[in-house]
Amino acid sequence: MGEDELSMSNTPTRNTNAANKSIIRDIALAPEGHLKIEWVQAHMPVLNRIREQFEAEQPFKGLKVAISLHLEAKTAYLAKVVQAGGADVTITGSNPLSTQDDVCAALVEDGITVYAKYNPDPEEYKQLLIHTLETKPDLIIDDGGDLVSILHAERPDLRNQVRGGAEETTTGILRLKAMEKDGTLQFPMVAVNDAYCKYLFDNRYGTGQSVWDGINRTTNLVVAGKTVVVVGYGWCGKGVAMRAKGLGANVVVTEVDAIKGVEAYMDGFTVLPMIEAARVGDIFVTVTGNRDCIRGEHYDVMKDGAILSNAGHFDVEVNKPELEARSTSVRTVRKNIEEYKLQDGRSIYLLAEGRLVNLAAGDGHPAEIMDMTFALQAMSLKYVNDQYQSIGKKVVNVPYELDEQVARYKLESLGISVDTLSSEQKSYLESWQEH
Repeated sequence: MGEDELSMSNTPTRNTNAANKSIIRDIALAPEGHLKIEWVQAHMPVLNRIREQFEAEQPFKGLKVAISLHLEAKTAYLAKVVQAGGADVTITGSNPLSTQDDVCAALVEDGITVYAKYNPDPEEYKQLLIHTLETKPDLIIDDGGDLVSILHAERPDLRNQVRGGAEETTTGILRLKAMEKDGTLQFPMVAVNDAYCKYLFDNRYGTGQSVWDGINRTTNLVVAGKTVVVVGYGWCGKGVAMRAKGLGANVVVTEVDAIKGVEAYMDGFTVLPMIEAARVGDIFVTVTGNRDCIRGEHYDVMKDGAILSNAGHFDVEVNKPELEARSTSVRTVRKNIEEYKLQDGRSIYLLAEGRLVNLAAGDGHPAEIMDMTFALQAMSLKYVNDQYQSIGKKVVNVPYELDEQVARYKLESLGISVDTLSSEQKSYLESWQEH
């Protein structure tokens, strides 16, 4: 164990077992982490309600759960809710730059085993994921598909008792569906990202706000009057574009899907091919889940001072090698801002190393938004544990009943109610005969 790993021999904690196993940066950071977790808990009423149910029902009693998510306060509270359901929880980060060391320390004090640090090198980051899987979990919660990928491609010896799990993101679901198509997926996974209460709110309103939180906090520059290029008009792109418009930007959207292109046009945005958008953009945000969305030919025509950021899961949407190849120097000019000085004298700025700007340079989605998403995660984990034998080795959607239940809990927490169909109305909708 390295000198910056967790050394707990003389440190009193609430759970010695978790403390002895964990690898974190510094247990002394725990007090600040506890405050962060307490703050989000106070703003997550849906998850609080599910925690009460889990405490009473103990759906995960005797089971081990491995979690790989962006390891900040909201994720930490999800881990505590799963723990409240009787699980032995181990957690790691899903992105090197989104892990918060004080939150990790607080979780260790609360009896959760943590294998995570802020900004480990790539080899160490991979090893932390493997440590998490070496606990031989019964259930997993994944973000981007790294845990599932390792279990299938590198460590199949660790997957024997995995009953199934839940996946958080578009990127992860794409990987899972490819595995299912190839016949390699060995246990059921619930596609949480495809639930209404995930993409309509988390992807749109959560990403829309948190991306601009990260960009504005990092750059300290005005958005009004600038041209913002949103690369991809899925639900995340819709949110980013909507919030950019609200901040006073001129918004350009690029797409490869003609239907989404029409949608962006009818939402009032300019739609251009990337090579044309590259010439006019001041701030770029990629939200596609694909690679090389901004690349060499685009750098060649960008304005001096253009700012690049990514809100997709992996740091491949902005092609960094091609940017580096065109640069004479690279320097950090402000925390989370790297200046690439091009051979013709222009400067292009990359935020958060091209990683998720809302988490690597911010605190991620608002707590009230993640309340719904993580409620879906918790309920989906219970669902897959109850039904894994009948589901089979495939990717399944969150049952509509669970999706709607999360929405109802949310409305109730806001003091809002909706109408209920009468028996006559139900019969009318269900009848095919002439009315």
